[in-house]
Amino acid sequence: MSTLSEVRPAKPAPAARLRPPEGAPSRSRASDIDGFRGLAALSTVIFHVWQQYYSYDSNGMHPPVANEYVGAVLSLEVIDLFFVMSAYLLTLSYARAAIDGRSIRPARLFLFRRAIRILPLYFLAVLVVWATRNPTLPGNWQDLVEHLTFTHVFDQQRIFYTLGPTWSLSLEVLFYFVLVGLGPLAVRACRRLRQRRTRVAVCAAGCLLLYVVPLVWIAVAHYVYGVPHTDWAVYFGPQARFGGFAAGMGLAVLTAALGDRGKLRKGPALTLSMAALAGLYYLSLDSAPENFTFTYYHPLASALWVLLLFSTLRVRQRTYWNRMLTARWLTAVGLISYSLFIWHEPVMLQLHKAGLLPTGQAGFPLAIAIVLLAAVPTAAASYWLIEYPATLLARLKDNRGRPRDFYPEPATR
Repeated sequence: MSTLSEVRPAKPAPAARLRPPEGAPSRSRASDIDGFRGLAALSTVIFHVWQQYYSYDSNGMHPPVANEYVGAVLSLEVIDLFFVMSAYLLTLSYARAAIDGRSIRPARLFLFRRAIRILPLYFLAVLVVWATRNPTLPGNWQDLVEHLTFTHVFDQQRIFYTLGPTWSLSLEVLFYFVLVGLGPLAVRACRRLRQRRTRVAVCAAGCLLLYVVPLVWIAVAHYVYGVPHTDWAVYFGPQARFGGFAAGMGLAVLTAALGDRGKLRKGPALTLSMAALAGLYYLSLDSAPENFTFTYYHPLASALWVLLLFSTLRVRQRTYWNRMLTARWLTAVGLISYSLFIWHEPVMLQLHKAGLLPTGQAGFPLAIAIVLLAAVPTAAASYWLIEYPATLLARLKDNRGRPRDFYPEPATR
């Protein structure tokens, strides 16, 4: 997202390798995050293949697979993990600036780099998929306009058209604008405060408020007005789903507040990680619409993802969980996760249309393998041919957002 994998920078000159950039993640932490992205992307693919084979019923629920415990694994939603990771990574520099007085980059530079990171591939995919499904003009022009402007998340009818999973990208883009609006304000407000703990408290209170507002919205919509959970625009919009971003922002504030302190030993870290995974599994297992956990699934899941990220990234010694996340094949999937997120659904639907997927629910396991075998190479090609070349445009501006001078004048003797 950015649910989204970050492109690794070009190999710097030897002098530049002596000290990492301020606020940059350590190599081990970046690998862990790539591993999380890889797992989340693979889970997203499996989830949507499951949706293809186990269609929604009239109540908007999937019929369970034969084994409810396996069904809980398949139906585990990871979109909140994308939201939490994106908010954590992008808020960290603002949190450090607000709490410890570090500098922040201009908003125009932040938005420029986010735009070149996500827009080229997204716009290309939307145009290609929309054109194949609308061979004659004007076609469903409203669907095209809404996708190109990231407003389809507010349309009950078209929210899942063209590229179904990209409703979440609409929220991601909105978060960017919220962050560049609130981040500098928080920094300026905190610079007037003398005590560090007061600055931490102010930042934490802001994140808590942003987390609580969606809880109130969901409670009013569900319990006061009785809005059904299939009203997608009500429960998938930013007013209901911003809690995931708020949780990630809170993790960034906690990380900045702790600094180098508060790192966990191997035993407690593994215990917390397993507790978070168990909680996420329980939320997925206890998925009946009448349950409290179903109504507040996404805010609760966001909090558990924060716990899992904290216990994974804030460790003194690498655990078995860390080593699993940093397996080469998994971090490689993490690198191409954005392309995999964008292309896997069109690939799956084309395979189905061509009759290359097995029929019937018994063919579901084989369908997963076929879709992955087609979607992963497609995503890898997309990354190297579209994503990576587009991100090279980031070099056009320096860290202050000014055009970079690629041809400096020769030094005078």
